[in-house]
Amino acid sequence: MSSADESVVSSEIEDLAQGIADQTESFLLALRELSRSDDRGSVVPLLLLEVSQLLLGGARLGVQTDFVPTEPFEPDAGPDPDLDLMRERLAVLLEGVDDFTEVFDPYVDPPELVSSRLSDDLADIAASVAHGLQHYRAGSVQEALWWWQFSYVSSWGAEASASLRALQSVIAHDRLDAAEIGEVEAGRLAAADDISDPV
Repeated sequence: MSSADESVVSSEIEDLAQGIADQTESFLLALRELSRSDDRGSVVPLLLLEVSQLLLGGARLGVQTDFVPTEPFEPDAGPDPDLDLMRERLAVLLEGVDDFTEVFDPYVDPPELVSSRLSDDLADIAASVAHGLQHYRAGSVQEALWWWQFSYVSSWGAEASASLRALQSVIAHDRLDAAEIGEVEAGRLAAADDISDPV
């Protein structure tokens, strides 16, 4: 792979940028559509899928050598999208599971617990990756890759990982708690049958 500070972008780096741009755009479109949904039952599983796919793109950025922007100052890519309405809609859809607690840094002793909200984290992730997408669409491939990589390491990677864990936990509780209730009910029915059987 050519060094990340070359002014001419190699085809390998161009392919990486195109792949990240596609994953970013897919995440943003899905998040927007999910925030408009009325089907609360499908929101968590679909968010789990979308965040997982975005994190795959982040992992691809994380294993690359550091990208260096070609310009000393960040070029203006236009105004950032207003995501407040999407954030509010997600908060309504995720009511009851929106608030969660995470370990801020698993290598800090003692570990620090941080309260967070899925709706806030998802909107923040969207803002971070959308900013890189703006650079990419403006033709600043190196700037886009630098921004995506830097923001993945410094912010949205951790937010997405925490969100993924929270979403997975919601699904696990939904499935496993229901299974435990089913086992308890089956035990009660069996006991009732035993009681009602004539001796």
